Amino acid sequence: MSALTDPIADFLTRLRNSCTAGKPEILAPYSKMKAEIARILKQEGYISNFEVETGAGPQPQLKVVNKFVNRAPAITGLKRVSKPGLRRYVGSTDIPRVLGGIGISILSTSKGLMSGREAKKQNVGGELLAFVW
Repeated sequence: MSALTDPIADFLTRLRNSCTAGKPEILAPYSKMKAEIARILKQEGYISNFEVETGAGPQPQLKVVNKFVNRAPAITGLKRVSKPGLRRYVGSTDIPRVLGGIGISILSTSKGLMSGREAKKQNVGGELLAFVW
């Protein structure tokens, strides 16, 4: 297996592909950042559940259970915003609204990972990781 340049983009791509294909769950290599993204997605109602699976191989796996509403995936779109080649940072007043407030933005702030709404509430900016709708 080759080293990934952008593991977060890989995780979001796996999630997007599984939703499009109608798969009930995905497995991805575990990292704290991915687990936090999964926590935000669960909190915002985009996925049913997530858990860390250990034992199957040397590295723990992050298992994400997709959420379907009337046989349609809860996640209709995912977009990686800040990439390793071009980082995007926003201040607390510049956090963009995703699809007029329908979607969420995920930010990496000095207080940890949080949704754009939460970051605005706590008046912190940070790196704009992804949009989910």
